[in-house]
Parts: sequence; structure tokens; C-alpha cells
Amino acid sequence: MRVISGEFRGRRLQAVPGSKTRPTTDKVKESMFNIIGPYFEAGLALDLFAGTGGLGLESLSRGMDKCIFIEMDVKAFRTVRDNVKTLGLDRDRAEVFKNEARKALEQLADRELRFDLVFLDPPYHKIELYEQVMTKLIDSNLLADDAYVVAEHAADVELPDTYGKAKRWRQAQYGDIAISFYRFDADDEEGMTQA
Repeated sequence: MRVISGEFRGRRLQAVPGSKTRPTTDKVKESMFNIIGPYFEAGLALDLFAGTGGLGLESLSRGMDKCIFIEMDVKAFRTVRDNVKTLGLDRDRAEVFKNEARKALEQLADRELRFDLVFLDPPYHKIELYEQVMTKLIDSNLLADDAYVVAEHAADVELPDTYGKAKRWRQAQYGDIAISFYRFDADDEEGMTQA
């Protein structure tokens, strides 16, 4: 596992011990960032269900100002923390929290943070988490206008085209996984009536 491009290009990242997490492959990661970037001028990112932290770290390498990583599993949390340390990132650029995603979102909302980019990769068998987390992100005003939400899911799972004011504008499939790309439009009156 490595950072593919940008400031930390080629730097190796640790994998989470065991087989509970499934890191996004380099091929999928490259394709994903080509769709949403591939580089950023600034912004605040959120890596939920962070696993190794590879997606959030890639976003920092490609120009995001800061990323907040949320991970509940203790081994994965330690791996994210170690990977952040390996890249020499201080608290101004990376914060890592061991917490359940929905509780973490409540705490982030209390800080009045608004994210430009969110990676959403819950355990595939917990399909209800997609809607719960998307609803929380929108209802808690955690998304900046025109924010991207990138949701990784099993290819045989169909996510909705819209979550309130977040609309899916693209979907890509890579073998047995799929990525749904959502864009949040704070001025979308139609989305407001559907929510």
C-alpha cells in the first residue's frame, strides 16, 4: 500500500493487521481521484470508517488542507494513527479519532465543521449505515456547498440516486465493488422537498 500521487507520492503505508478491513486498491483509488480531482487547491476532508486512512491521506497528498479520520476498530485506528505519523502530519493537517461514525458526526457538528470531501466506506453488510450517515451529514450541516461524497459499496448493492440535496452524478464499478459519487447542492430546492 502506498500514496499514489502528490506531495507524498510513493510513500508506503501500513495495512491493518488481520482480514477485517479491505483497503481500496491502488487502481480503484487512482480512478476515484481522477474522477473527483485529481488534485485539490484546498479544503477539509473526512475519512469515515477510515480503515488504513489511505483515502484521506491520498486527499492530503493531492492538496486538501486537512483530513479528519474516524475509525472504530482499535487495530485500524492504530494503523491510521501510525500512517499519519509516518507522513509527518501534525494536528493542523490530520486528526484521528476512535469513535463510532454517527457519534463522531455529532461531535464534528458541535465544532461547526463543513467538509468539502467525504469518504464513506462502511462494512458492506451494514447497508443501513449509508443512509444513516448521509442523513446525518446533511441534517447536521456538515457538508460545504458543492461537497463530494464518495461512497464505496458492494457492486450488487444499489444506493439511492439522491440523499436529500446530495445527488449521485456518477457510478463506477471495479469487479465486485462499486463507487457512487454524490455532489451536495445546498441551494437545491427539489432535494429539500424530497428529504
